[in-house]
Amino acid sequence: MIREIVLLALMAGGVLGCLFMLLAAAIVLSSRRAGALANAAQPAVTILKPLHGDETGLFENLASFCEQDYAGTVQIVFGVASAHDPAIAAVERLRAAYPGKALDLVVDPHIAGSNPKVANLINMSARIEHDVVVLADSDIRVRPDYLLQVVGALKRLGGAVTCPYYGISTGHLWSSLAQLNIDSHFIPGVVVGARLNLSRPCLGSTIALRRQSLEAIGGFEPLADCLADDYVLGEMLVMQGQPVSLLPFAVGHVCGESTFGELWRHELRWALTIRTIDPLGYLGWTVSHAFPLALIAWLLGGAWPAIGLGLAALACRAFLIFAIERGYGLPLHPYWLIPVRDLLSFAVCVAGFVARDVSWRGHHYELMSEGILKSSKKKRLPSP
Repeated sequence: MIREIVLLALMAGGVLGCLFMLLAAAIVLSSRRAGALANAAQPAVTILKPLHGDETGLFENLASFCEQDYAGTVQIVFGVASAHDPAIAAVERLRAAYPGKALDLVVDPHIAGSNPKVANLINMSARIEHDVVVLADSDIRVRPDYLLQVVGALKRLGGAVTCPYYGISTGHLWSSLAQLNIDSHFIPGVVVGARLNLSRPCLGSTIALRRQSLEAIGGFEPLADCLADDYVLGEMLVMQGQPVSLLPFAVGHVCGESTFGELWRHELRWALTIRTIDPLGYLGWTVSHAFPLALIAWLLGGAWPAIGLGLAALACRAFLIFAIERGYGLPLHPYWLIPVRDLLSFAVCVAGFVARDVSWRGHHYELMSEGILKSSKKKRLPSP
């Protein structure tokens, strides 16, 4: 009797997962892609780029922000916590390659709180010169109309704007698996949650807002100990009456993972972030793993119905990836990795229920209640 109930639950969960993927594909394909607002006002912008280490593709990522089809003044502020950080070399290369650009570098070892990225932003904030502020992580790569799109949307919608990101593989197996996770698991969750008003995404890939909006929430200091700093920033803005809007286009995220360990630690941190933000939503996330649920049902004796559901789940995942490719103008994905990717994503999801420690940029943290990070070491960034 118990086995039959478990089998029924697994099969039902797999069916719901297939429906979720089809819904996500339909939303992506139906979303309107805004055109670049070439004739709109192009006010001066400050872009904040916190850096740490010589990441894969770092120079190309940063250069994409320098190569914008944008008439307004653009100041880019880079920040590191150590004068020995190898990311400084990438900034110096940028200065040589783009001598006419306003590229500022802040080197400040002061650590305010346990979140190293936020500590960097706090140190950089005094150098903001313009009213429009754009935050973007160092692993983000953008197209030349990025600022036109983002600043135009901010002027039109007010509050703050953010956008999802797609994966850019470096060609390694682990990088390709990371890319598939972003494009076939992360993006669908974001677009479905936003369309059904189940979540209010605010993503580190891009957050654009006015400087006075940032000042109204007390700057970056309230985020100093938060794991989900981007989400908390968005929630604080909403509490101030500043809506956060998800834009219908995506930016690129370079997947620099070169080993299984790097991939696992990165994705487990993402899972813990989601679980911290929305525990009930995280529980519901298990349903989206239709193929692993069908496989477990088959192992428990589900026979041909479970096999049929498993094949349907793989077909739905493939169609979803096709929709992501069409919707965001992406190249062909490694479809043959879909079964491996789905099983790995399910393993990360399960691990996220029990994990309590976070590994991030060479630091180890204990995740406390309400998403607060507690460093297990002295709050000091090690020298590379």
